[in-house]
Amino acid sequence: MKLLYFKHQTQQVPSKKRGLGVCIFMLTLLMFSCGNERELQLPQIEKADITKIQDVSVAYLFYDETQPDSVLLNRKNLISTTNWLINVDKRLTLKQAIPHIKYLQEKKQNSSHKNEKAKNYFTCHDLSINNLGFMEFTDVVYEFNTENESEPDLNAVPSIFFAEINSFNDIQLEILFFEHVDNIKISFDRFLELIDETRKGLVVKLKFSSNITFQEYVTIKSELIKRESHDVQFFNYELIFN
Repeated sequence: MKLLYFKHQTQQVPSKKRGLGVCIFMLTLLMFSCGNERELQLPQIEKADITKIQDVSVAYLFYDETQPDSVLLNRKNLISTTNWLINVDKRLTLKQAIPHIKYLQEKKQNSSHKNEKAKNYFTCHDLSINNLGFMEFTDVVYEFNTENESEPDLNAVPSIFFAEINSFNDIQLEILFFEHVDNIKISFDRFLELIDETRKGLVVKLKFSSNITFQEYVTIKSELIKRESHDVQFFNYELIFN
């Protein structure tokens, strides 16, 4: 890989490690490698909490129909001691993207050269500022095996939501309130309302259909992150189900 270009920009940026004190708008990435042009469409987000990150290196998950799983991973420029920016094409499904993301997480965790302060972020297009925004996923653990699925401590909090997310309009929600259990099917908007209404002492366990796109995943996670607080916590183990 020689140079990283930004569509609709004339500025060229070295592909090596660099700071992002001043972010450059990047909705569509064009990469030139061995004469081949590749496009990566970033997921869109509203009002990201993080818009500037220093000391970074980058990886790319391209949508490429010529690959067996339609994913082309480029991780040549990752440096284990830096903050990692993972650029994932928004058209990929979780079934396609998450195995590669999990691989990168494990690669960093098992590196002989570590920086415990270095974090991992997804790169997004922040619509509110028409610039880059970032979503941290350092502590998220992705699971595929339902038999050994991790669960929050049922005795630690009064309320637990188990949310099985199939789409924006199809969330199977199991509500555990002390010893009372309810199972309902709701929309994502109603899910957010229930979180806001319950608030104190709530833990939410998320399960995502492997068929939703990375754009849908980012949209959902960005809204949920806004609600995370001392009273509302999200279990860091996320199940990806078929």
